[in-house]
Amino acid sequence: MTKKVLTGLMGVFSALLLGAVLMLLQGYNPIETYSALFQFSLFRPGPFATTLKNSVPLILTGLSASIAFASGVINLGQPGQLLMGALAATLGGIYLDLPAPLMIPVLLLLGMLGGALWAGIAAFLRLAFNMNEFIVTLMLNMIADLFTAWAIAFPFMEKGANSPRTPPVNPAGWIPEVGGVNLSVVIMLVAVAASWFLFNKWKAGYEWRISGQNSLFARLGGCDTKKNFAAVMLVTGALAGLAGCLIILAGPHRFLRGLGANYAWDGIMVAIVANNGIIATLFYGIFFAAIQTGALGMELVTNVPSEISLVLQAVLVLVIVASRGVLEAVVDRWDARRRLKEPAA
Repeated sequence: MTKKVLTGLMGVFSALLLGAVLMLLQGYNPIETYSALFQFSLFRPGPFATTLKNSVPLILTGLSASIAFASGVINLGQPGQLLMGALAATLGGIYLDLPAPLMIPVLLLLGMLGGALWAGIAAFLRLAFNMNEFIVTLMLNMIADLFTAWAIAFPFMEKGANSPRTPPVNPAGWIPEVGGVNLSVVIMLVAVAASWFLFNKWKAGYEWRISGQNSLFARLGGCDTKKNFAAVMLVTGALAGLAGCLIILAGPHRFLRGLGANYAWDGIMVAIVANNGIIATLFYGIFFAAIQTGALGMELVTNVPSEISLVLQAVLVLVIVASRGVLEAVVDRWDARRRLKEPAA
């Protein structure tokens, strides 16, 4: 764990340093830029609350990808699963009339069910016809995008609206804020804790991890690899669907065109940077959300274009992923030298 933390910190520092060099080459002051970036995302209570809210879909879709990849399942359907979860929660919020203590849990379940069912299509096609889930989930993303665009433009479009969107969900389903922090953050943290417990402490999670490391060994050892594959697809689809549901319930409280944005793709990127670690996904998700949240404030204060945040994200991914092996070797060498010196001391 210590080695992972050290290599992660070294990777982030190296990426920020390289980003500073790029800013200098463009004529920008990196100290002022970074100061403004994090001041408008982490170092003030209001912006920090916004960063946490913006991190929710990144972390949940990142969790979905992390668990899938670590289990040997190539689920790249998070964008579509997020949209289908958001649509299911929206329709439930429009047509159901329940008190808030029941409404919110029901809508969360509907969102998870929508994402799980969409992932279940890919699981069924793999198990029944041996169709590669990598290709199927990518294709299902486009279908989900087109289907939800049709749904909010025709059968479920709000009357009198000037652009495709649904009516707002029942206010009983709106997730409130406490102390300026949207409670969707709390739900996300519960999902992270549950995912960590499932993946690291339960028998099913152990079998998933073994399957990801060596599927042949897992099968010969008695693991039901087909059952585990289906379970991983459904669980990871549910996490992506939960992300879409929380986007709706935390605001704008309706399904709008372009709702999914790049949340899910950014979440997959977070999972890759986190090396499929659940806790690492949590912290990298917050860090990437901070960069995205602080970009506008940075532009207002320093005149540095907000697009520099996209460059910074790309640099972070390239440096952290590409240098992971080198940094781990550096930490191992440093640790070995430290251990050799201890007996002498």
